Amino acid sequence: MVDPAHGAAAPQPGVTRLRRLLRYTRPYLGRLVIALFALFVAAAASLTYPNYFGEAIDAAVTAPSADNLDETTALLLLVVLVQAIFVFVRHYLMSWIGERVVADLRLELQSHLLRMSQAYFHRTRTGELMSRLSDDVTRLQSVVGQDISIFLRNIVTMSVALVLLVLISPKLTLVMLAVVPALVVGAVFFGRQIRKLSTRAQAELANAAGVLQETLAAVETVQAFARESHERRRYGAAINRAFTLMVRRIRARSVFMSISSMIAFATIAGIFWLGGKMIIDGSIDVGDLTKFFLYTMMVATSLGSLADLYGSYQQAVGATSRIFEILDEQPEVPDLGVAAGPSSFESDGAISFRNVNFSYEANSPTVLREFSLDIAPGETCALVGPSGSGKTSLTRLLFRFWDPQSGEILIDGRGLCTLSLHQLRAQLALVSQDPVLFSGSILENIRYGRLDASDDDVTGAARAAFAHDFICEMPDGYETRVGERGVKLSGGQRQRISIARAILADPRVLVLDEATSALDSESEAAVQTALQHLQRGRTTLVIAHRLSTIKDADRIVVLDHGQTVEQGTHDDLIARDGLYASLVRFQRLDDSIREEAASWSHARSVTTAGSP
Repeated sequence: MVDPAHGAAAPQPGVTRLRRLLRYTRPYLGRLVIALFALFVAAAASLTYPNYFGEAIDAAVTAPSADNLDETTALLLLVVLVQAIFVFVRHYLMSWIGERVVADLRLELQSHLLRMSQAYFHRTRTGELMSRLSDDVTRLQSVVGQDISIFLRNIVTMSVALVLLVLISPKLTLVMLAVVPALVVGAVFFGRQIRKLSTRAQAELANAAGVLQETLAAVETVQAFARESHERRRYGAAINRAFTLMVRRIRARSVFMSISSMIAFATIAGIFWLGGKMIIDGSIDVGDLTKFFLYTMMVATSLGSLADLYGSYQQAVGATSRIFEILDEQPEVPDLGVAAGPSSFESDGAISFRNVNFSYEANSPTVLREFSLDIAPGETCALVGPSGSGKTSLTRLLFRFWDPQSGEILIDGRGLCTLSLHQLRAQLALVSQDPVLFSGSILENIRYGRLDASDDDVTGAARAAFAHDFICEMPDGYETRVGERGVKLSGGQRQRISIARAILADPRVLVLDEATSALDSESEAAVQTALQHLQRGRTTLVIAHRLSTIKDADRIVVLDHGQTVEQGTHDDLIARDGLYASLVRFQRLDDSIREEAASWSHARSVTTAGSP
C-alpha cells in the first residue's frame, strides 16, 4: 500500500522485510548453495565430538582398551581436519555474500536517490540519508554474512542433538526441555523491546548525523558567529539521546542474557543431579551420561546463540525498515518518457508555457497562476520581477525538478512528460548564481558537462569562458583541486568554470539564474563576456537581478505574483513607465547610494590617513 502523501509504501512485517533482503542473494545462489553445504558438513562434524568423548571414557574407564582409544582419537583428528576445511569455506563464502549484498544495496540506494524529485530532498536531511546508507546498511552485513549461517548451523546442531539425547535418555531429555518454553517467551518479550529501542536509537543517530552535516556544511557561518559551543551542545544533545536509547537496549539484552544463563545452568545442575542418581541405580553408564551432558551443552549453546541472534534480528528489522522506506519512496516527478520517448532528441530550442499553475506543496501559496509564455528558438528572454514572483520556479519546472499542478510546458511542441528526463535535460544547461563544483580537479569539473570530451575540448571550453588564463596561472593548472564546492576558488573563477562546463555541454537551451548578481564589477565584466559567447545561437532564459545586464535581451518579461504583467524590449518597457521602469529607477537609486557611500568612505579614509 502506498502513502499518497509522499509515495512511500506502508510498513511491512519483519519477516517480510527479511525475506525481501534475502532476495538480494539470488545472483549469488551458486556460492550460497556451496556455503550451505559446507555449513551442514561442519555442523555434522561437530556432532561427533560428544560421541567421541563418551567412547573415550568407556575405552579408558568402563572397558579399558588402548587400541580403541587410539582408533577413536585418530578418527576424531580426521573429523577435526574436515570440519576446519568446511568452516573456512562456509565463513569465506557467507562473508563474501554479506559484503556483496551490502555493496549492492548501497549502489541501489544511491541510484534510487538520484532519481528522486527535488521535493524529497527538501523534506529529508542529507545527514539522515547518509546515516541510512552507512550505519543501517552496514548493520545488515552481519545478518546476511554471518547471522543466517549461524542460525542454520544452530538449528541443525540443536535438532540432531535433541534426537540423540532422546535416544540416550528420554527421561533426562524431558527435564532439559522443560526450560525451553520459558526461554522462548523471554526471547519474544525482550526481542520486541530490543527492536523498538534499536529503531528509536537509529532514528536518533540519523538525526545526529543530520545535525553534524548541517554544522559542517555551514562551518564558516558557525565560526563567524562564534557558535561553536552552541553547535557542540546541539550535536551532543542528539548523541546523548541516542546513547540513552542504546543503554536501554543494552540493559534489556543484558537482563535477558542473565536470566537465560541462570535458567540454563540451573538446568545443567539438575541434569547432573538426576544423572548421578541414575548412575548409582545403574540405569545409565558414565560414557552415556558424558555424551548426554555434552549434547545438552551443545543444545544449550545453540539455544543461547539463537536467543542472541533473535536480538540481532530485531535490530536488523529496524534497519531494513529504514532502508526499504527509501527504496519504496516513489519520485514525485515520474520519468514517464523512458518507454515512450525516441532514442534521441535534438531540440531547436522553442519553449512554451501554457496556462501553468504551480505551488510547491498542496497547502503552500500558489507561485504561478495561469502563466503562459512562448520563447522562439535562439531568443534571449529575460525574466524580471520582485522577489517571490515565480522567476526561478519557471526554470525549475523547465528542468522538471517539479511538475505543475495544471497547464503544460512544451519544448519544440512536445510536452516535457513525453521525453525522458535524460533526453530533456541533455538539451538544457544551467549557470546559477552559486554554481556547485565538485571536489576534484578543474579539468574534471569542466568535463562534467560532457564526460567523453577530450582535453582539447575542455581547454577550448575554458578559453571560450575566459577561464583558461587564470587556470594556467595556478600551480597545477587544470589538475588543480578546487576543494569541496570549489572553496579554493573565487566567486568569479567558479562562475567561469561553470560557464565552461555549460559550453562543453553544448545545450540548445541555456538558463542563467542570476549568474552575475553575487560578483564584483571586475568579475562581472569577465563573466558577462563569457556569457555572451555562450548565448550565441542558443535559446537563453535569463533570470536577472541586475537589470543593467539584460538591456540587450530580445525580450524582457516582467512577473508579479506568478503572472506576466509586462513584456517587451528594455526601451519599450521604460517608455511604458510600468513595474519594470519602477524597478529600474529603484535599482539606479540603490546603486547611486552605494556608490556615494563608497566614495564617502574612501574620502574619509584618505583624510584620516593624512591627519597628523
